[in-house]
Formats: sequence, structure tokens, C-alpha cells
Amino acid sequence: MDEEEEDANFSQITSSQVQRARENFSNDQIDRKVAEVVQFILIKDQKKIPVRRADIGKHVIKEYKAIYTEIMNRVCRKFEQVFGLKLVEIDPKNHIYVLINKLEPISGEPVSMRPGNPKTGLLFVILSVVFMKGGVVKENLVWNTLKKLRVDQGDKHEELGDVKKVVTDEFVRQKYLEYVKIPHTEPVEYEFRWGLRAEKEVSKLKLLEFVGELFDQDPQSWTQQFREASTAEPSSQRT
Repeated sequence: MDEEEEDANFSQITSSQVQRARENFSNDQIDRKVAEVVQFILIKDQKKIPVRRADIGKHVIKEYKAIYTEIMNRVCRKFEQVFGLKLVEIDPKNHIYVLINKLEPISGEPVSMRPGNPKTGLLFVILSVVFMKGGVVKENLVWNTLKKLRVDQGDKHEELGDVKKVVTDEFVRQKYLEYVKIPHTEPVEYEFRWGLRAEKEVSKLKLLEFVGELFDQDPQSWTQQFREASTAEPSSQRT
């Protein structure tokens, strides 16, 4: 069964099927199934791979499909209460989920990029460039910026590995970046945009503070970006 068929099954569930499923499964069985879904998503999240509803149904939920909504509600509560994480549907059309853990750059450490996680620093630099340039930026500008920071696309970096692969493949698969072919360009050119996960997970206000640290400027001096960041910021993230 392909993903579309698997997804279609969810929309065909009737209220009587839901009722029967609740009667057939004990609370203990449902608790175990919730734990299995949590583990499945956590394993996927180790590589920051977005999770499809069809995969959850096919590999974990299985015969519990009729009470999928109830199970996922409990999974969401479990992530928030136990792990401090939020499960977010970033693509409602294709039912794709990611675990959100609010990323915040460390002030004063712009390019050393957090010894424990150099990829986070690299990602923040790229997201910063895209944000400061209005949300879309040509690939060559990103590489020129990184080159000034001694990170070259052709390098096999000591901690990052194949830099180009990390940026154009890994960050794209993780939905932090979109890497889009520009129409009618010869030779072919690409541009970067923020990905769905970055839009949900990364605070634009914190990012602007990060850029302010980088250039030793007050974030409010970038009027347009500050206005956008302030507007986009959920009240729970404001400090």
C-alpha cells in the first residue's frame, strides 16, 4: 500500500469504527501504543527527519488506526509534559510532522558555532543571510558569506564533513531550508529560502539578536527585519 492509499484510509474512518476500537482496546493497550509512537518519532528525530502520518499508520498505529486522533493527542501531551517538545504538523496537506525544540543561538558565539553542535551554528548563519535578504537569496551569496567565515562548499570540514551536502541535502531533508532551482537560468542557478521547520522552530527575533552580535549593532537598526521579526514572534517566545 502506498502513502496516498495509507493516508486515504484515515479519512474514511467512521464514528462507529472509532467507538468499536475504543471498546476493543484496553487503556493499557492504548498506553503502550502511545509509547510506541513516541519512540518511533524520537528515533526519526535523531536525524531530524520529518515524519509522515502514513508512516506512523503503517509502521506503528496499524490496527489502532480508528483511534489515531486520540492516540496522537496523547502523544502530543506526552512530548510536551515529559520531553518539553512540541509535535507540530508543518504540512497539513501531506500530514507531515516534526518535533519542535525552540532553537536559540548563543549570544557572543556567532561563528565558533557552539562546540557541541557546529551544524546548528552553520544553519543559523545561513538562515540569518536568507532572513536579512528578505526571505530568498541566491546560492552563490550564501557560499560567499560562508567562505568569509572559512567554511567553503568544496571542503571536507573537520566537524561538518561534506559542507555542500550538509547544506543542500541534510538541511533540506530536515525542512530547515528550501533549495529551489531558479527558472530560466543557464547555467542552472539555485536559491535558498527558509524551510517549514525553520518557520515553526526558529525565533526570528532571536536570530536578529544573533546578527546584531555578529555585526555589533542594535537589532532595531534593521527596521524592516525587526518589524517582521516582532510581528512573526509568538508572545510565548518574547523575552
